[in-house]
Amino acid sequence: MAQDGFTKLFKYIEDRFDKVDVKFDKQNKKIDDLSAAVGELGAQLREYHQEMVFLTHKVDRMERWIHEIAKQTGVKLSEA
Repeated sequence: MAQDGFTKLFKYIEDRFDKVDVKFDKQNKKIDDLSAAVGELGAQLREYHQEMVFLTHKVDRMERWIHEIAKQTGVKLSEA
């Protein structure tokens, strides 16, 4: 292959690789964005779960208080 033909082929291949690199960079950014979004969602889910656990404990405590007050005052609570 002549030097000119080799140069053209090399330039063509180099251009194709540059285009592929740009596409990979775009995909990598999308993957990074998606990964960050999933991480943020996971953090929000952990926080929500923790809040629900605290709320459950608070409701349980309040129910015990209500039952104790009803018992001491002689009020009968419905079972519903």
